Amino acid sequence: MSIQAINVRNQFRGKVKEIIRGDVLSEIDVETPWGIVTSVITTRSVNDLNLRPGSEVVALVKATEVSLAKI
Repeated sequence: MSIQAINVRNQFRGKVKEIIRGDVLSEIDVETPWGIVTSVITTRSVNDLNLRPGSEVVALVKATEVSLAKI
């Protein structure tokens, strides 16, 4: 699935700045040209996406939820 196929209008490209890992949930800080966007996602998703500081991602913002897609 391409990022264009996702129905979320607020998309912010950025790089992972910091990952604070927890047993179940992790906090991901994404540095964008407009500032830091923080997402809380499952630690399993962090591993599945192979996210690391410096990884390029797109923060997909809908209402109060922030999702990440690795570029």
